[in-house]
Amino acid sequence: MQQRKIPMRKCTGCNEMKPKKELVRIVKDPEGNISVDLTGKKSGRGAYICFNPKCLAAARKAKRLERAFECSIPEEVFERLEGEITNE
Repeated sequence: MQQRKIPMRKCTGCNEMKPKKELVRIVKDPEGNISVDLTGKKSGRGAYICFNPKCLAAARKAKRLERAFECSIPEEVFERLEGEITNE
């Protein structure tokens, strides 16, 4: 039996490749709205962050999410992300 391939994604905070299930997905939908995608199934461009407040802080400080989505990110998206990560 063939072993299933585990999808890997890079955390925008620490730049480490990790299994997709261990990361939070932030998505920019076709209308340009940015939201936290806990299902990992929303359509649009995605970026990933570890369930680690340090990774979120690093990504935020270096504006890596802004660069990934090529736009500014509203404060409430960061607040929601912080809530998701610290509740994990």
